Amino acid sequence: MPRSVNAVASRTRRKKILKLVRGQFGRRKNVWTVSKNAYERGLQYAYRDRKNKKRTIRGLWIQRINAGARQYDMSYSVFMGKLSQKGIELNRKVLADLAMNHPEAFEAVVKAVK
Repeated sequence: MPRSVNAVASRTRRKKILKLVRGQFGRRKNVWTVSKNAYERGLQYAYRDRKNKKRTIRGLWIQRINAGARQYDMSYSVFMGKLSQKGIELNRKVLADLAMNHPEAFEAVVKAVK
């Protein structure tokens, strides 16, 4: 009995991956084995970098808060320490936004801390 291979499903599966890697450079866009590996590696990078993005953004917030606090002769660590002592519960995202886009509001927070 001849071997039965589901060519329709195989071709559909390959076309789906090849469509997803369209626009990539070199053989990644048209050679099945290379494009499959590139696609899977891309998914790994995407998973990893969704986690790294959170770290990077937190670091950016800290830099912005530090720059804003230093305008009032205070370092980031001293500012955050005094915030928690006074019981002001503003997270880093909000503080960074205030420091960058609303300096008068950030100044009010700094004065409340001092």
